[in-house]
Amino acid sequence: MGYSEVSKDLEKVLKFIHSDKLTDKEKETITNDTVEYFDKYVSPGWLKYRKSVSTNSATVEWTDHDSICEGLYGEEFIDCLGGFGIYTCGHRNPQIMDTVKAQLDHQALHSQELLDPLRGYLAKAVADITPGDLKHCFFTNGGAEAVEMALKLARIATGGRWYISTVGAFHGKSMGAISMGGKNTYRVPYTPMVQQVQHVEYGNAEDTRKAIRNLIAVGEKVAAVIVEPIQGEAGIIVPSDGYLKELREICDEYNVALIFDEIQTGMGRTGTMWRCEYEGVTPDIMTFGKAFGGGIMPITGIICRPQMWTQELIDNPWLLGSPTFGGNPVCCAAALATIKFMVDNDIPGECSRKGVIIKEGLEKLKAKYPTVIDDVRGTGLMLAVEFCRSDVGYSVAKGLFARGVMTAGTLVNAKCIRFEPAAVITEEQIAAVIERMDEALADTKAEFGL
Repeated sequence: MGYSEVSKDLEKVLKFIHSDKLTDKEKETITNDTVEYFDKYVSPGWLKYRKSVSTNSATVEWTDHDSICEGLYGEEFIDCLGGFGIYTCGHRNPQIMDTVKAQLDHQALHSQELLDPLRGYLAKAVADITPGDLKHCFFTNGGAEAVEMALKLARIATGGRWYISTVGAFHGKSMGAISMGGKNTYRVPYTPMVQQVQHVEYGNAEDTRKAIRNLIAVGEKVAAVIVEPIQGEAGIIVPSDGYLKELREICDEYNVALIFDEIQTGMGRTGTMWRCEYEGVTPDIMTFGKAFGGGIMPITGIICRPQMWTQELIDNPWLLGSPTFGGNPVCCAAALATIKFMVDNDIPGECSRKGVIIKEGLEKLKAKYPTVIDDVRGTGLMLAVEFCRSDVGYSVAKGLFARGVMTAGTLVNAKCIRFEPAAVITEEQIAAVIERMDEALADTKAEFGL
């Protein structure tokens, strides 16, 4: 295709974007093009993978607001997937949107040389809302990139080379992050990866102690223990109280850095601003992301204790990393507005309160359908329902979708579907979700003869 034809093709697409209202013909074109181009140019397996949305015709998303996603033809879905946790403040939160638009009116990206003020303001704000003496920030674009920076920082700061991670862990899919991952499906295609990684049982602090002690005994030095305060993609696995405190004590004993991956658990989702606050524990390094950009812009990062930012990093600030778009002004504007919105509206408290309502409803459904549902677990608005089999879970997710409720499974545990709605979800919407799930469960129970 020549450039002139490309331009003509894109003119059509840009017209769609700029249109306040689409015609039925335009909607049909967008739907057909989306299916064709996903299959040809994005991923041939993507449409097949989306089992929960495999209806007679593809649903193409086009608009959203609050806790609602809408398709091209006005199909309305109560969003209980929450973009894997990014929409804690809701879809297109007006206050955050206004701030981003205002920033775009005078600058979008930074020069890479002059001082960009919003990065400084945001770093201070993150230090102000994180526990203990966490202080120095480094901003990135995606969760896996933040994990990479945390892993690198731990090696620089401690001189150690080994990492302790957990079975069932999910920290992203870049090379270092997937090396920490705890499911073979995502690791095997890329082995060998980072070699100096040992996986231990999640929730078992003594396993971590033994792993560190044994490595030291044979002359190895451990850089860090990396752990999710609640395992997300493993199926919302909540460890016993005291687990995080024990890990802190073990890391202090052996001079090992403690990394908490709060990308999914942080920013209020579990009922406190950060899940580690629940146990009163401060890590040496903490990753954050997902809801940090307010569901408007992609921004992630790490924050660490002062002693982790060594003289080596002071002498060469580029040593840790130099992401071109990390901490750019428009994303920092979104994060600043997000923090203010969360603080002003007690979003952690809203997550806690509404999480109780949803969990109670799900537990009643478990009692009503004991042969279908094995478990309900989680805290705040980070909840999971585990089914007796993976195909049963897919059936329920598909039934929910057909009834206008969006949810999805977890990447490491296919028997689970997650409930991670926005904190702005209404109690009426929660009641509707539970009612529609009741109907979906009844259909699934009959379908599988459970």
